[in-house]
Amino acid sequence: MCGARLGCCAPSSSRLSTHVSSAFGMTYHDTPLRTVGVVLAGGAGTRVGLDIPKQLLKIAGKPILEHAVAAMDAAPEIDEVIVVMHPDFLDEAKEIVSSGPYRKVSQVLAGGAIRSDTTRIAIDALGRDECNVLLHDAVRPLVSARTIRETVNALRTYQAVDVAFPSADTIIAVDDGVISEIPPRHRLWRGQTPQGFRLSVIRKAYELAGQDPDFHATDDCGVVLKYLPEVPIKVVDGSEDNIKVTHPVDVFIADKLFQLTSTSVPQPRSRADYAEHLRGRTLVVFGGSYGIGRSVVDIARGCGADVFSFSRSENGCHIENGDDVAGALATAYENTGRVDYVVITAGLLARGNLAENDEAVIQKMIEVNYVAPVMIARLALPYLQRSRGQLLMYTSSSYTRGRAGYSIYSSTKAAVVNLTQALAEEWGTLGVRVNCINPERTGTPMRTKAFGEEPPDSLLDADAVALTSLDVLISGLTGQVVDVRRLDPAEPAGLRPVAEAARLARSLAEKGRETAP
Repeated sequence: MCGARLGCCAPSSSRLSTHVSSAFGMTYHDTPLRTVGVVLAGGAGTRVGLDIPKQLLKIAGKPILEHAVAAMDAAPEIDEVIVVMHPDFLDEAKEIVSSGPYRKVSQVLAGGAIRSDTTRIAIDALGRDECNVLLHDAVRPLVSARTIRETVNALRTYQAVDVAFPSADTIIAVDDGVISEIPPRHRLWRGQTPQGFRLSVIRKAYELAGQDPDFHATDDCGVVLKYLPEVPIKVVDGSEDNIKVTHPVDVFIADKLFQLTSTSVPQPRSRADYAEHLRGRTLVVFGGSYGIGRSVVDIARGCGADVFSFSRSENGCHIENGDDVAGALATAYENTGRVDYVVITAGLLARGNLAENDEAVIQKMIEVNYVAPVMIARLALPYLQRSRGQLLMYTSSSYTRGRAGYSIYSSTKAAVVNLTQALAEEWGTLGVRVNCINPERTGTPMRTKAFGEEPPDSLLDADAVALTSLDVLISGLTGQVVDVRRLDPAEPAGLRPVAEAARLARSLAEKGRETAP
């Protein structure tokens, strides 16, 4: 039991709150109550047409369930997490939780036959002491930290909170195949989760529902609305990305959203922070002679890492040649006894329409941009498995849509994204992480050779991209495509500005050049 084991709903002395309230009216807590996030994964998911629940399907290298659990576990507003899973797949859910870094998960429980039964099981597990509870559909893997935060904040004033998003479509009511009503669209919102409640409120609503022989519900706010109509339900703005994976096409859409959505990467703030993570680690960079690769080499060295750089121009290492790659990895391992990170920044971009390109040039681009990452990945796996390390690759903003004039380059970069996600899924049980950096247009010799001189203020700084690369290496991410942008008007407060990143990167790179062998 959650309450007996961890006191999950009993506010500690440091979290006691004062409030003014009526029986089930609005309240205000000047200190927040303890908050428990409940991930509801009791459904069988038959509509996706597979023999496993949809919450166990993998997206971006992880089961959908794990994405939902990770979001709750990472939210600072959440004190504890409970997972309620379909009873036939309880062991799989327990394995996901136990194998991940989820400190807040206290229980994995068997769910009920229908959604309302699963919610009742969660309510019973929460004990009798008052707390806030967020009920979240496990099949909404893209719930944002902002949504969780605003839902919890709203519970300081309201006892029930829904997350919803305005409908962009006209909604029609249909009776016997004929339109009977077209409600005003401005009043129609699409309900999402999490839905937040004071525990006493959602428990009372379900107690009353249990006395109704005609009770049926798929939405917990609907239970409160029907059986406790005196309780106002606050609406928090949801997100277009917070989709529910219900049908086969939703799996595809969610996977693409993970690809296209920038990932918030933990960002150390000082040289000492980076040194703490990188000192004593071995980093192998293929393509480290110039551009982003050179910056990764210099910055990592400046942070105390043992860095080995290999490229055709630097030391005759042809990354499309298996013997060269195997020798490079063996050299790093023989010198340090480990390989923690393998970074592939090498790339080849030759412009020109496909029909006009020289066949040898086309073959070389495919070999360098795609065949080489495949080969390096295969040869690096034994080393990375020993160190539980990471493979980091690079794509291009052109991967989302093929570009005329460099079709081979953009299509190979799209292949690298798919390779990243596939390997993250294959290697997840081996403890090896795989990620991909997607930089905006960056000032590198390769770009200058292909496109000529461009205004410097229109391009990303290679050092800033390299610093984000190190952020990803020392993070716990896997299966992610991490965007790096020169200017992002939607950048969340608290993330390091690009200019600041560039200054820190240059400082670290200079230190690395001073210590280079």
